[in-house]
Amino acid sequence: MLFIILLAMSNWLIAQDSTRASKALKSVSKLKKAVDRNDNKGVADVYVGMANDYYNQGNYAKSEEYLIKARNIYQTLNDKKNLETTTRKLAQSQEKQNKITPAISNYSMAAQMSYSEKSKTENTNDVTRLSSPAPEVKEEAIQSNINLKKRENEQAGLAESYSQLADVNIQQKDVSKAEENLNNAYKISKKEAPQQALAINQKLADLYVENKKFDKAIEAKKTLLKEDFVKENSQEKVNQIQELADIYIKNNDPGEAVNLLKNAYGIALEKGHTLEAQRSVKKLDSLYTISGNTDASVQLYRDFLGKLPNLVSKDRSLIDNKILEDTEQRISQLEKEKELKDELIRKKNVFNYSLIGVLIVLTGLVLFIFRTLKKVQIKNKKIALQSLRREMNPHFIFNSLNSVNHFIATNNELEANQYLTKFSKLMRGVMENSTEDFIPFQQELDLLQNYLALEKTRFADKFDYEIEVDENLNLQSQMVPGMLIQPFLENAIWHGLRYRTEKGLLKLMFEKSDQHLKITIEDNGIGIEESKKQKTQHQKTREGRGMKNTLERIQLLNDLYKKGINCSVKDKENSKGVLVVITINLL
Repeated sequence: MLFIILLAMSNWLIAQDSTRASKALKSVSKLKKAVDRNDNKGVADVYVGMANDYYNQGNYAKSEEYLIKARNIYQTLNDKKNLETTTRKLAQSQEKQNKITPAISNYSMAAQMSYSEKSKTENTNDVTRLSSPAPEVKEEAIQSNINLKKRENEQAGLAESYSQLADVNIQQKDVSKAEENLNNAYKISKKEAPQQALAINQKLADLYVENKKFDKAIEAKKTLLKEDFVKENSQEKVNQIQELADIYIKNNDPGEAVNLLKNAYGIALEKGHTLEAQRSVKKLDSLYTISGNTDASVQLYRDFLGKLPNLVSKDRSLIDNKILEDTEQRISQLEKEKELKDELIRKKNVFNYSLIGVLIVLTGLVLFIFRTLKKVQIKNKKIALQSLRREMNPHFIFNSLNSVNHFIATNNELEANQYLTKFSKLMRGVMENSTEDFIPFQQELDLLQNYLALEKTRFADKFDYEIEVDENLNLQSQMVPGMLIQPFLENAIWHGLRYRTEKGLLKLMFEKSDQHLKITIEDNGIGIEESKKQKTQHQKTREGRGMKNTLERIQLLNDLYKKGINCSVKDKENSKGVLVVITINLL
């Protein structure tokens, strides 16, 4: 009955080293900070740290659990280097649990993502070691890894490879070789990884026991008990004494086994290791039962029950177990909190992206409408410009026809024919260029020369004209607005020069000034103010509309082509006449 009570108690008295609780608390603190900062990589790094702790403690299932969580995050972050190392560690945890198929898969994945030839070779060798049925192939793959680790001085990995090589030796029934490799592994790991050394020592002892080499098995355990990392850890010391007692039992030496178990029981009582004390009691009870020493067994249980309250009060594992339970709950809460934050961030991002999408669509729609309106506006301006360009001053056509009529009436057929020839040539040139906003400078110059020649024919006794062109102007390639200057020449002749009593002079000059074309029209007619006095109301209306059309053309050309055309019309200061200055940007 007492044994049943003790066995039930053992289900919840899980021995833990206080450092485990301490590490767990630190991990929770780091995890909380990472979650608060929404640092996914920080969360993954904490998971890897916890997985490594569990791996070193031999809790490979927990190690696998946290490595899977870390790997999922690294995959999301596309962190290739950490993804490769985490996948390899995951494969090692699965191999320790004898999950060979997923371990092979993960070693293979790690090989594919390897960031160096060394890691690729190492992972590929592990795939070969686990998947090949031939011991020779396994041995070759392991030896390749041993050579790699020696070059890189990776002691912990080297110890593991020697241990794996020993497994192949055992499969080949080469006990001496297995013994040699396990001893090599133990020598390396006891300096670098005590937990690994414990596992290797146990494997070596089991090899000796299986091959009935009990003396060597006992020697191996006694050697382990002398190591500092065992002597300084009372819980592990008790466990190893119990393992040594088991070897003595298998070697049919129950007397030495009883002494060892009593020693282990005493240490467990002194140090407060409830589970280890209970295990020692159970083993002693079994030995007493075999030997028929019932009194010793009853006395042992009474002693244990009497000391149990004090033992429990000193047992740090109970406190650590509670801390670890709380830690697991806290980690679970933090993971839920992270999931909630991630969901909120996802929804926020969806909203933001949707809003940005709507804004982009609206912006595109506004730009489309704006461009459409701009195109319509430009098209309307071009239509208006074309309409203005096709308008000929009524004075010009009407007076030209009157001149022809005058020549015919005076039987001056030669003059009439010459005038009609010049007039038709000018009209043809005007009509040919009526569809273009800009024409070559030479064509515009030809049209102006024809126009002035025509007017000179009509008013031969009223004015002479001069045309000066800057030699720096390129007459063929330079483009200028067509028939923009003609209205100003017509005004100079019809409203200024023709009212003179003596013959006047009209000057038309083109010069290049910096990046501008400067056009100067100068006459010595009666001037603007005097001309206004002599006009009839009908003339004022027609002249105003003609100049208005010209100014509208200039405004439209500036709007559409950014030519910066400026126009100045004024009376000359020191003499009679009008000065017109037009500038056009040549760029």
